[in-house]
Amino acid sequence: MAERRVTVGWAEGLHARPAAIFVRAAASAGVPVTVARPGGEPVSAVSMLAVLGLGARGGDEIVLASGSGDGDGHDDGDAEAALDRLARLVSEGLGELPETV
Repeated sequence: MAERRVTVGWAEGLHARPAAIFVRAAASAGVPVTVARPGGEPVSAVSMLAVLGLGARGGDEIVLASGSGDGDGHDDGDAEAALDRLARLVSEGLGELPETV
């Protein structure tokens, strides 16, 4: 399982517009992605309500994960690349989806 620990770069955290940008990026990742607070239960990164429910604020750490290694048809390299793109989006607090997402 691929995992990234990321500090939320959006000052307002994963709320409203930033959460919508993140959810759209996760949905286009091509692999299943979860997001959680450290030590918390992972939730689907493509669920707006689940992402908002995390209550992640600017400066908080979150954990992105993908790939189960259980033969689910997804390449672990794809998971690594997807998490790299999502981690960059979250950590840099980008206001728009980058071309690479």
